[in-house]
Amino acid sequence: MNLQPVMHNAQAAVQRLGVFGGAFDPPHWAHVALVEAAIDQLQLDQVQVLPTGQAWHKPRQLSEASHRLAMTRLAFAHLPKVVVDEREVLRAGPSYTVDTLQELLRQYPQAQLYLLIGDDQRRSLPRWHEIGEIVRLAIICVADRDQAVRAWHEAPDSAQASATLPDTLQARIHTLVMPLMPHSATDIRVMAASDQTLTGLVPPAVERYIHEHHLYRPH
Repeated sequence: MNLQPVMHNAQAAVQRLGVFGGAFDPPHWAHVALVEAAIDQLQLDQVQVLPTGQAWHKPRQLSEASHRLAMTRLAFAHLPKVVVDEREVLRAGPSYTVDTLQELLRQYPQAQLYLLIGDDQRRSLPRWHEIGEIVRLAIICVADRDQAVRAWHEAPDSAQASATLPDTLQARIHTLVMPLMPHSATDIRVMAASDQTLTGLVPPAVERYIHEHHLYRPH
């Protein structure tokens, strides 16, 4: 009788690994849609969703990591291929993407990494810490909005900024097709501060968490 070999190491089964980091302050439907699109279009085995720890590039103080982790788990609970990863929250000092990618490759040495980013982050890529090493370690996947809609929403120099990305960087960028979802965590925080409904902007469980813990309210 022919028996299939038993897989003892679950990590060996992860061949296509998505990596999605962010403040998630709070996580909203556009974040969820990006991950769903990546799983479908890239045929990912797993996605590590990583709330950031010490965000060196953020001009404001983030909400407590425990709240952002809890909300992120609630937002992605319905996706069995998503793992909410605490490593950046637990890491001391500034949280750099390159460090996370290196750690994940040590954990999943057989995996191809796919770094998932929003369309707005594409233009800042040349300024990322050790971007050359990042593109060596992972394929960068950008959530691209409809061209006509994007042209209307972007600043006049946005297309030019994207066009000036080095060829070596452009070659490692993959486009994820997504509908326009103009969700903004900044706007959501402003609305939550005045106790407005967040229906349609964040998952229901996240909205309940925000209101129950009085997040984003003025002190």
